[in-house]
Amino acid sequence: MHIIIFGAPGVGKGTQAKILSEKLNIRHISTGDILREAVKNQTELGMKAKSIVENGKLVPDDIMALLIKEAVTSKDSSNGFILDGFPRTLNQAQILEPILEEIGINDLIFIQIKADDDKIIERLSGRRVCSNCNFIANIKLLKDQNRCPNCGLENTFVKRKDDDEEVVKRRLEVYNSTTLPVLEFYKGKVSLIVVDGMKSIDTVSNQIMQELDSIGN
Repeated sequence: MHIIIFGAPGVGKGTQAKILSEKLNIRHISTGDILREAVKNQTELGMKAKSIVENGKLVPDDIMALLIKEAVTSKDSSNGFILDGFPRTLNQAQILEPILEEIGINDLIFIQIKADDDKIIERLSGRRVCSNCNFIANIKLLKDQNRCPNCGLENTFVKRKDDDEEVVKRRLEVYNSTTLPVLEFYKGKVSLIVVDGMKSIDTVSNQIMQELDSIGN
């Protein structure tokens, strides 16, 4: 099974990708992870990317696409994969399409996790990270807002800059103008699953699994 998971910042793409990876026994390909792995392993593409990043620039789409190609054609992806974080732009989608065609992948499934912007802003602006154990929680949903429910320590929660309300709004503006057109690119070309990202993690994952099962049948 070959899947692209898609949605705005804060809808839970990474969480659902990990769950699907385990349930379906397919590889979770996160763009950040494969980039770090390529740099760590000092591959040719990894060294090119490292040089670009160290010069304060973004890794070009064509290099990221080649890293994706390496990942999807590796033995680890022989059972299938779920792409998380690519494509994020129309240009990336256009670059990815011939790569998947070249390696014979024509059963792509596109999962969109949807949520209203105001709900995402509310969720992310309330998100905190424990400085001791890296546990992530929404401060508004905790009974004891001063104690981490994972490690039990007090006053360890910090707010990341990415979760500042104004930063979240800017990220959503970029998503709506730059990333959302990717959905239109894939409509009519692939199987599409749309789920409500504001429901519980288990509810979302169960709905996705039901939809995937219906596609498989």
